[in-house]
Parts: sequence; structure tokens; C-alpha cells
Amino acid sequence: MTDLATLQREDRRLVILRTLAEDIDYSLNTSILQTVLAGYGHGVARDVVDGDVQWLAEAGLVTVETLTGGRVTVATLTGHGLDVSQGMARHPGVRRPRPGA
Repeated sequence: MTDLATLQREDRRLVILRTLAEDIDYSLNTSILQTVLAGYGHGVARDVVDGDVQWLAEAGLVTVETLTGGRVTVATLTGHGLDVSQGMARHPGVRRPRPGA
């Protein structure tokens, strides 16, 4: 059985990918992602969001750009990240979306 922390982490990563997929240019900063995550029941600190975004970047699911002297981090969805967000591809560490969701 998977522990609660793992389930939460995998779901946060899916929410991030799906949120980026909804944006017109597939890019959002971590401040906005933190607010969206809270709306989905994941009220977490910014460093947790930054850690998830960095993990997604290392996995090739997003790219990361740092702006304004390192104060703003912007995540941009990759093609593979879009496939994972839609359930067309799987990636360990990211929850797979439910059918029709």
C-alpha cells in the first residue's frame, strides 16, 4: 500500500501538469501554481511547489525558467508532460488521471 505522503506528492504533480495544460501558453509561475494547488486541497509551502516543479523538470515533463534575479520561477509544460497530464503516457511519481477527468 502506498503511504499518504506519496499519494499527495503524486497528485500534486498531476495537478501542476494539468494546470499548465489549461494555460494558453502552457506556462505559469510557482506563485500561481501554489494558489491552484491550495484550491485542490494541497495547501503547501512555496518550497514544496518549487521542489515539485524541479522534480518535473528533471523528469522532462516541464522546463523551468528563473526570472527577476531568481525571485520568480516559471514552469512550462513539455510535449511529454502534456501526454502524462492527459493520461496518454505514464510517468512514475505522477498520479495517472481518472478516465474522463
